[in-house]
Amino acid sequence: MRTRYDSLDIQFTSAGVKFRILNLIYERFRRTIQLHSHGAHCYELHYIDHGYGTAQINGTTYEITPNTLYITGPHIPHAQAPLFDDPMWEYCVYFTAEQKSTGKPGAFVQAVLGTPCWFGQDSQNVKETMARIFSELENRKTGYMVQVEALLQQLMVQLARNYERERKDVGQLESANLTDSKSIIMEEYFLYEYKNLSLEQLARRLGVTPRQTERLLKQYYGKTFLQKKAEARMSAASTLLGDPTRSITDISEALGYSSIEHFSNAFRRYYGMNARDYRKAQKKNP
Repeated sequence: MRTRYDSLDIQFTSAGVKFRILNLIYERFRRTIQLHSHGAHCYELHYIDHGYGTAQINGTTYEITPNTLYITGPHIPHAQAPLFDDPMWEYCVYFTAEQKSTGKPGAFVQAVLGTPCWFGQDSQNVKETMARIFSELENRKTGYMVQVEALLQQLMVQLARNYERERKDVGQLESANLTDSKSIIMEEYFLYEYKNLSLEQLARRLGVTPRQTERLLKQYYGKTFLQKKAEARMSAASTLLGDPTRSITDISEALGYSSIEHFSNAFRRYYGMNARDYRKAQKKNP
């Protein structure tokens, strides 16, 4: 079962901060998501309804259990893997939050902007709010979007109240002017299509020129297309090497390299060791 609402662009402003909800997803998580990060202003909220797995966030590994709530914001590297015997069911909300006025934002908004990374057990009944949001979107009764917007605002307050109980700050929101809809296109492109990454293809999806795409990547990630391409492929390589049934040759082909030699050279440049030694190190430090 998978329920996904893409390109919603539900917007509301609170205390001078503009929130835009872009994606809402509920699914059984059977696949591993390799290490990646979001750009400026972008956040991803995860609530685990039931099931188990692990999350690697900013260099730390966490055990995912039912009622886990975590958020990853701007420039926080993170990955996620299910327990295959009992994979998690997850609600996921992708949103942006950007201050639009010079005034001081309200307390709950300050908490959201000031907490780009948090992991813990939900204490604010987020599950019920999530279920109501999805129910409204599915049934589409009169005034459903008004209800959805109100529930999403409630969700932001619930986030802030969770932070008050146990807050983990790891950075500050950075300024950028990137159009938010383009951020999702870029993030999902590098996350899911690492085998056939092309600057020209990404530019077409964004509706801009390759030069403008390079400018957006530099502004958004602080990296060039080639740097992001290498990062995406090497992150996927790290995940795939954790599967002992896959050969180095198979992994090389899955990543889109023309030969195992090209893959091996790229891997050694990126990680400072060859893929076989990296795999052995993974086994020693699971």
